[in-house]
Amino acid sequence: MSKTILVVGASGYIGTHLVPELANAGYTVKATSRNVKLLEKRKWEKAGNITLHELDLNAPHNLDALLQDVDVVFFLVHGMNHGHDFIDIEIDAAENFSVALKQSQVKRVIYLGALQPADGFSKHLSARKATGEILRKGDIPITELRAGIIVGPGSAAFEVMRDFVYHLPVIVTPKWVKSRNSPIALRNLLYYLLELLKFEPCRHQIMDIAGPDDITYEDQMRILGKHAGKRIRILPVPFLTPKFAAYWFRFITSVPTNIAKALIGGLRFDLPADGSAIQSLIPQYLLSYDEAVEECLSHETEVVRSDIWGFDPDALARWQPGFGYYPKQAGYRLKTDATAEQLWRQVQLVGGKEGYFYANFLWRIREWMDFAIGGDALKRYRRDPDTLELGDKVDSWKVINLKPNRFLSLLFGMKAPGLGRLEFTIEDKGDYREVDIRAWWHPAGFPGLLYWFAMMPAHLFIFRGMTHELVKRCKAKAQEGRTETL
Repeated sequence: MSKTILVVGASGYIGTHLVPELANAGYTVKATSRNVKLLEKRKWEKAGNITLHELDLNAPHNLDALLQDVDVVFFLVHGMNHGHDFIDIEIDAAENFSVALKQSQVKRVIYLGALQPADGFSKHLSARKATGEILRKGDIPITELRAGIIVGPGSAAFEVMRDFVYHLPVIVTPKWVKSRNSPIALRNLLYYLLELLKFEPCRHQIMDIAGPDDITYEDQMRILGKHAGKRIRILPVPFLTPKFAAYWFRFITSVPTNIAKALIGGLRFDLPADGSAIQSLIPQYLLSYDEAVEECLSHETEVVRSDIWGFDPDALARWQPGFGYYPKQAGYRLKTDATAEQLWRQVQLVGGKEGYFYANFLWRIREWMDFAIGGDALKRYRRDPDTLELGDKVDSWKVINLKPNRFLSLLFGMKAPGLGRLEFTIEDKGDYREVDIRAWWHPAGFPGLLYWFAMMPAHLFIFRGMTHELVKRCKAKAQEGRTETL
């Protein structure tokens, strides 16, 4: 009999890989996220056996309904992206889920937690442990898998190390670079998760999952450097406290800041693991860290082979090994009473003779800089002065995504150390609209980081002016706005 699986936290790193694997295996999948729009972008519903659902476990008004007719739940949520209060958010979510679970007919829950240090305290790791304890308060069997670093494209802890390797000529790290852990390849983890569905436990279980190597972070970065063809110079320094390291991480890595901050606390400790229990239950070949890195890097072009980049061949051709997986970003968001149609008419005028709405002299300076190093940004071009279509060339930009009255994405075409895009987003909030203009940048090594931060002041100045000018051209009122950076 086909099982119905509820994946709570389907928009997270593991969830985005697990859901299609479950669907391909023939299961009926209910995929949930706080923001269902993130799931809709993945086009999962085309599979036929995946349904998408919005679920906020901190206000779970629809949880009881979602649990109906569900056989197994994968509980993959964490609160690291919520900032300083993520522990309270995680605990509250677990408590709400536990209450609903007791009233359901669910047969089992598979929870992905975190390896625990022998001594010491980490907010992130203790929150993962507490979540498991809360889930085990009921009678429904809970299988808790405790994992350390997962080696795969997009895995936060792995991407932090990769950004350090690719972005720094000398890797300045906290002294815990000597801490040890047992990373596991994404492929091995997913195999465990799927194979667990073939068992029906009658009691709670806690099992470590680990790769075959017990290895320091320093050695992991050296292996990364070997695959990148880079000579690695690592300088551990004692004054990089967790708080100071968080600021350092914000500059170096493109991993979302709140997640990087939460990870720092756990990286300080040795995280011993004994994966023998699950390996005896579900035998498989475990990739070494070296093999896992090689496999991960072979799939790194997936970041541009996606709807975010419109599956654009030019973006794919320009992607290079070493570009940051997670992009830097800077933008300005403004509320207005202008209609979406009014705003869209103005957005479509970007480029050509019209220019870029605000501070055009700065855009011209940047075009001349591109010309000086062999670029062709001085060649101004538009197919039509009033409208845009997918694939259009707009000066040195290319339209790679377009949704009338809602969204425009332009591929950056000038010479620079990285890959970027400029996005215009219009959201109808009912009583008002929000217009957002934002640059996204995948830096290429240290030069890519320097370029991004050198351009940051101009970005923030220009995007604020552009949003206000768009609203002004609509003869509408501008309400509150805010600058956003990462």
